[in-house]
Amino acid sequence: MERVNCILGDFDFLSHIAKTEKLEENRIFCRHGMDHLLDVCRISWILNLEEGLLIDKERIYAAALLHDIGRWVEYETGQDHAMASGELAEDILDRCGFSGNEKADIIEAIKSHRKKQHSTDLSRILYKADKLSRPCFNCEAISQCKRFQQGQKQALLY
Repeated sequence: MERVNCILGDFDFLSHIAKTEKLEENRIFCRHGMDHLLDVCRISWILNLEEGLLIDKERIYAAALLHDIGRWVEYETGQDHAMASGELAEDILDRCGFSGNEKADIIEAIKSHRKKQHSTDLSRILYKADKLSRPCFNCEAISQCKRFQQGQKQALLY
């Protein structure tokens, strides 16, 4: 996981996470800091194993770690954070040694992690893990959350 550890130590990655954490300081809903990113990594990996997809672990962890790094951009400019995250991820992936095909797959997954339709398995499991990572069962703001306005119930799966 050398390249994943490179991401975790990358100055730009850490800067993007810090900007988002600062902007979400008073957010009552789910936050998008390191805990969330690591939860998405691990759930994506579990989904990959359960489905027998054989996606490389570094590819999964890279996509999951980078999928929300553009949240601060959305807060400041209104640009969709999935698109911003994909754009911001490119240089980090280059610095950490991901090849052209790996990079393209990771960026596609990041840019489409909010969509319901997916062109790759990586994109699909990233979307699913992002949703499953939410600790809604323990949330004080669940009654105000748009995910639960029609009476849905949160269930812990992972």
